[in-house]
This record gives sequence, C-alpha cells and structure tokens, in this order.
Amino acid sequence: MLEKFNSDIITSMKEKDQFRLTVLRMVKGAMQLESINNKKEVNDELLIESVSKQIKLRNDSITEFEKAGRMDLVETNKKEIAILQEYLPRQLSDSELDKIIDDVFKVVQPTSAKDMGLIMREITPQVKGKVDMKIVSDKIKNKLDSIA
Repeated sequence: MLEKFNSDIITSMKEKDQFRLTVLRMVKGAMQLESINNKKEVNDELLIESVSKQIKLRNDSITEFEKAGRMDLVETNKKEIAILQEYLPRQLSDSELDKIIDDVFKVVQPTSAKDMGLIMREITPQVKGKVDMKIVSDKIKNKLDSIA
C-alpha cells in the first residue's frame, strides 16, 4: 500500500495533477510528522492511520461548511475524501461489522455500559481502518443499551 502511495505521488507530479498531488502530500506530511513525534515506523499501518485521520478531519469540515452554506468547499472536501479512500483497506459492510460486534460481545460478555472500554479494546484491532470508528462506537452503544 505504501509503495502504491509513493508511486501515485510521482505519477501525480508527472501528470501535473495538482489537486491529487496536494492531497497526497498532505497525507505524506501527516505521516512524517506522526513518525517523528511518536517514533513510529513509516509503514502501511501508519499510512492507514494517517489517511483515516485526514478523512475524519474532512468529514468534520464538511459538516461545518454545510452549516455556513459553503457548498464549493463541501465539494472540494468530498473530492479529497474520494482520493484518500483509495488508500484504505476494503471497508466492512454493515452485516460484517455486526457479526464482528456480536462475536466480541460473546467473548467479553458485557453486563452494562461500563464495559464499553473492554469491548472497544477487543474490537479496534479487528476493524481499524476498515470502518469509521464512530459507527462502531454507536453500534456498540445501541447494543449495550438493549442489554441494560
């Protein structure tokens, strides 16, 4: 994945695709900053983590831009997200996510909402980068509410 990312930066430069190049360079800068600050190795996992953070930032921006009526900026952010999603693993479907959550519930056997941390600790390695963690959190909260 990292090799594809780096070769896409070079391809974007050759094709003079400034928009794509700018988005990819932002991710590369975020990866390098994370690598330096937290002494992490630049690898596929760091790429996925950085891309996920960039998508989350843009989704938050879209919400704010919609409130302000700036549809031009909403469209720009959506285009950036489309480029970023190319560097994430295949996203899980709702049914796949529900099955993983059910499996984790069988292992952890939560009794109340206080067990949220245990569940998240168990499920995060299985779904990280494959689905928006806010969706995971919401689904788990709903399931915990039905237990209580």
